[in-house]
Amino acid sequence: MWFTFALITMLAWGAADLFYKKGADENDKYSHLKTTMIVGLVMGLHAAFMLLFGDMNYDFSNILIYLPVSIMYILSMTIGYFGLKYLELSISSPIQNSSGAVVCILCAILLQQTMNLPSIVAVVLICVGVFLLGLFEKRKQDDYEKQNNKKYKIGFIAFMFPIFYCIIDSLGTFFDAYYLDDIALTPLRNVTELTLENVANTSYELTFFICALIIFIYLYFVKKEKMHLKEQKDRISAAIFETAGQFTYVYAMSDAAIVSAPMVASYSIVSILLSRIFLKEKLGIAQYISILIVMVGIAILGLQDA
Repeated sequence: MWFTFALITMLAWGAADLFYKKGADENDKYSHLKTTMIVGLVMGLHAAFMLLFGDMNYDFSNILIYLPVSIMYILSMTIGYFGLKYLELSISSPIQNSSGAVVCILCAILLQQTMNLPSIVAVVLICVGVFLLGLFEKRKQDDYEKQNNKKYKIGFIAFMFPIFYCIIDSLGTFFDAYYLDDIALTPLRNVTELTLENVANTSYELTFFICALIIFIYLYFVKKEKMHLKEQKDRISAAIFETAGQFTYVYAMSDAAIVSAPMVASYSIVSILLSRIFLKEKLGIAQYISILIVMVGIAILGLQDA
């Protein structure tokens, strides 16, 4: 089932990226914090639902135990939201999601996870395709900067944000593999084969919810920022897709982290296609070739699962 869960995550997070970009406001210096807050609140609602109806017998000490994973994800996402204020989605998303290559190396070396030859080929194709997308989009960014486009006024600094996201997110994904790979070795408490993924995901969502409350207090009471619900439609939509993807992501990672990670990372393909359709960002032949490479890799992984 890992392939199905990874595919759902890829589609959901690709759609979330579109709404993240639509909700990013370059003229609002707190835009990234507002997005983080909305996502945390929606995840908190889902966590409450799971606590009430998930039959997990949840141990709240797992919030602290799972904290290294949660912090890596939340920090990387906030950094990503900031970068989206200045970069096109088609530039930011592929670079961010090249983290799958980093995860594969960490899983293979430190966790001794193995793959058969077709899976190795698939992973290489996915990673190469995502990398090429980032490379082509960087060249396009350079052209914009030569035109003194205001949108890219922070130049190289803006380009570094998706790179930081990639590094931090890959650490979170690697930690996830450690926590979810083997129930006999997981440090999470009071879990079974049936509840392991839900306990991990609920711990993450509760941590995100706590961060959202802290951000709300900071923005509303310290910075006196006024936020109207009707102005947050894009951020709420992004949060819903993000939460849905996160729910299926932990199942994909627990079954086969070393091949799920690069497949999930390819959700940037969905992001790019949606950005072309709804944000009117142009797609060249080089990008189409890169997308084809990634999709071939995903198809090979699906056949291996079958």
